[in-house]
Amino acid sequence: MIHAAEVIYLIKFLLLGIIQGITEPLPISSSGHLVILKDIFGIITPGLSFEIITHLGSLISIIIIYRKDIFSLLTESLRYIFRRENQYKNSFQFTFYILVATFITGIIGLLVEQYISEKLTKPLFAGIALLITGFFIWMIRNLQGEKSDRDLTIKDAMIVGLAQATALIPGISRSGATVVAAMLLGMKRETALRFSFLLFIPVSVGINVLSLSEIIQDEHFIPNIIPYLLAFLASLLATYFALKWFMNVMIKGKLIIFSIYCFIVGTAVIVYQLL
Repeated sequence: MIHAAEVIYLIKFLLLGIIQGITEPLPISSSGHLVILKDIFGIITPGLSFEIITHLGSLISIIIIYRKDIFSLLTESLRYIFRRENQYKNSFQFTFYILVATFITGIIGLLVEQYISEKLTKPLFAGIALLITGFFIWMIRNLQGEKSDRDLTIKDAMIVGLAQATALIPGISRSGATVVAAMLLGMKRETALRFSFLLFIPVSVGINVLSLSEIIQDEHFIPNIIPYLLAFLASLLATYFALKWFMNVMIKGKLIIFSIYCFIVGTAVIVYQLL
């Protein structure tokens, strides 16, 4: 017989998965929301297995949405490499810039991830970081940009990679940081959005592969496999619909709603923690 406490426990994980899924593609920080909600729900998930599982759900959704872009970039890049067909040079360069940005993010992540996970995963820090995210989104709310995929440089890739690394801090949005950096570099909204989410894929694949041992060694994973899988499925579905919506909002230039949201939530969290 299932007890009410067990049902409530599962509902909390379902909500965590939904929130992870919704906030992953939106520029409002999924990690920050998870830190805050875990504190409110009184849930402790030792290790990183829960975060890995829910991020995997988001990754699968983003791959599904960008599957045509991924296929064309990979096939055209290979045709340029092996056949030197110049009409595919732009695809090769775009793919190369994604890899450069991924490398920058990966190196910084290896250097600072442990420090951040030990020192900055507290709701108060997440609230402050949300205010920072809101400020930078406010800065680009009216930018248009002129750079298309063809106009990107290795410098652009390196700067966006650096920006993505800041999202290791809970409350700093990954999509927000990369889109802000891309827009400040003069990219069109469509280009900034495409580069941001295609960049998410290799970084997340790398993290998931490197984190397999974390799941295998996590003694809390098997006992919590049902709530974790529930959160995984919720994250997968929520990310799909949230990203589709965000793509529409981004193209229409209505980013200000996310800036206002970050200001409100960040302020509320800070006040709540201080009181």
